Amino acid sequence: MFGLIKKGLKKTREVIRAVVKGEVSPPNPNSTIRENLNSSQTSRSRRIGKLSREVVEEALIEADIDYDLVEEIVSKLPREVKEEKLKKVLGEYLPSTTPKLEITQSPYTILVIGVNGAGKTTTIARLAYRFLEEGRSVILGAGDTFRAAAIEQLTLWAERLGVPIVKTRQGHDSAAVAYDTIAKAKAKGIEVVIIDTAGRLHNKKNLQMELQKMVRVIKKADPTAPHKTFLVIDGTQGSSAINQAKTFNQLVGVDGIIITKLDGTAKGGAIFSIVRELKLPIYFVGIGEKETDLIPFDRQEYLEGILEALYGT
Repeated sequence: MFGLIKKGLKKTREVIRAVVKGEVSPPNPNSTIRENLNSSQTSRSRRIGKLSREVVEEALIEADIDYDLVEEIVSKLPREVKEEKLKKVLGEYLPSTTPKLEITQSPYTILVIGVNGAGKTTTIARLAYRFLEEGRSVILGAGDTFRAAAIEQLTLWAERLGVPIVKTRQGHDSAAVAYDTIAKAKAKGIEVVIIDTAGRLHNKKNLQMELQKMVRVIKKADPTAPHKTFLVIDGTQGSSAINQAKTFNQLVGVDGIIITKLDGTAKGGAIFSIVRELKLPIYFVGIGEKETDLIPFDRQEYLEGILEALYGT
C-alpha cells in the first residue's frame, strides 16, 4: 500500500526534493541543508539528519500547503528541524485515525457530488468495483441528467462492471432517478446504491436548489439516506478547491472527501489545507486510471511519503 501512496505523491515528492537539493533555491543560501546533504554522501539508504527551517518552509509551500498554514507550522519548529519533530508537528494537521467506509445497512446509499471535471463518474465506477470485490451487490443511479455524456459514460461503466443502472434522458428529473434507484435496490435486495449528480458549479443557485431537492427526495425513498455523501475534489486544483467544498458542505452536508488525480499533480500537500479548513475526513484518493487505482487514504503512509521526500537522500 505504501508503494501506491508514493506513486500518487510522485510529482509532489519531486518538487519537495527539488527544494531540498537546491534545484529550487531555498531562501537562505547558507542553510544547513547543504552540509547535511554532503554528510549523507547522497546515499539512498540514509536520511538527512536535519534541515533548516527555511528549507522546510519552502518545500511545504511548493507542495501547495496554504501559506498561512505553512507559517503556523513553521512557527512550531526550531531553526534546525529533525525529521521526528516535523513528523509530530505535521501530524497535528491530519486526522488522528484513518476513516473506513463500512456498510451498516441494506440498501446503503452513497451520494457523489462535485464540480464538472472532478472525476465523479470514474470515482463511482471505482467505488462500485471495490464493493463488487468485497462480494456486495451494487446498483448505479445516473443522476447527472444535465449532460447526456455523463449518462452514457456511467452506462458504459455499468456494462463493464456488470451492474444494473437506473437512468433517464438528458434534462429529465434527477431526483426521480435517485428515488427509482433506491426503490429498485429495495425490490431486488441490492446492498449498495451509488448515485451520480450533475457537476454543479458552487455559485449557481438553481443548480444548488436542484441538489437540495435530490437529497429531500432520497429521504422520501429511505428516511435514513443518503448514508454517505462524498465530495469529489480534483487533486490538481490543490487548495483552490476548498471554497467550492465549503459551499457543498453548507448545501447538503458532506460526510467525507475523495481526492482524484493525485498522481497528476505536484499539489499533494494541499491535503493538509483541505483537512484543516473543511474538518472532514478523506476516505479515498485516486492515483491512476485503472479500476483499482482508488485507494483508502492512510494518514501514516501519506505523512511518511512527504517526510521521505524531505529527508530521504
